[in-house]
Amino acid sequence: MTDRHLVVGAGPVGHHVAALLAARGSDVTVATRSGRSTGLEGVRHVALDASDADALTRTAEGADVLYNCANPGDYTQWDRVWPPLATALLTAAERTGTVYAITGNLYPYGPVDGPMTEDLPDAATDHKGRLRTRMWADARAAFEAGRLRGVVEVRGSDYMGPGVGANGHVSRVAPAALRGRSVTMLGRTDQPHTFTDVGDVARTLVAAAEDPGAHGRAWHVPSNAPRTQAQALTDVLAAAGRPAVRVRSLQGPALAAVGLFSPLMRELRQLSYQWDRPYVLDSTAAQERFGITPTPWEEVCRRTADG
Repeated sequence: MTDRHLVVGAGPVGHHVAALLAARGSDVTVATRSGRSTGLEGVRHVALDASDADALTRTAEGADVLYNCANPGDYTQWDRVWPPLATALLTAAERTGTVYAITGNLYPYGPVDGPMTEDLPDAATDHKGRLRTRMWADARAAFEAGRLRGVVEVRGSDYMGPGVGANGHVSRVAPAALRGRSVTMLGRTDQPHTFTDVGDVARTLVAAAEDPGAHGRAWHVPSNAPRTQAQALTDVLAAAGRPAVRVRSLQGPALAAVGLFSPLMRELRQLSYQWDRPYVLDSTAAQERFGITPTPWEEVCRRTADG
């Protein structure tokens, strides 16, 4: 019998999850508000408001795994958009008995000292970190109470790879840098920082969803050794045969000043701690559990340059 999967969201993670599953012959449906095709052969597409729990439940009936790969487009509206969406996804998973696989991030940890491992507490105090913490806590509580057949969350650092675009700190500036222009990056550009290939996020999410022994906890996506922002961008340029460019840093008072006029920058300023010090992800546990190694850094850079 063919396994069935419902992927909510067609951003870079959702696209890669759907492609991975379809390539192996799984039955895959991608749900988005528009229902627009991903262009992936053999994948069905449905138009759906995933915050409608009843509609989502009907679509998820018979699925083995429900993947939360949603990424609300307006970063400044997370507090309004995520709660009903997260509630609907959790409700649909409970009603249908499907495994619930969540694309998470590192926000719940808040500022850290030293490499991040999965046994760190979710101790964020900013509103986006608290929001993501609550989403995962609710899902894990439902699993521990026996209301979910299975649940897992995978957490990666800043994304690189194809399709990431403005959602990644490096890919956001890469097009201009590839044209030889100087660029401005947020925060310090000289601190070690982990970058995660979006394809590795998909591989880890699928592997964790299909491993019952991995359920009930979060896993870190296998990622390469940290680089600074400036190093990562320079490596992307080198992968495309282009020279390094001047990299400016937007931080401190300058970032605060921009935030006076930009709601997005005000939101990002709350997370500036990620760039003020080393921000390093330890993915040893997931690599050992799932046998996944990070995509080679040179390939990550080439895929990012290709867009």
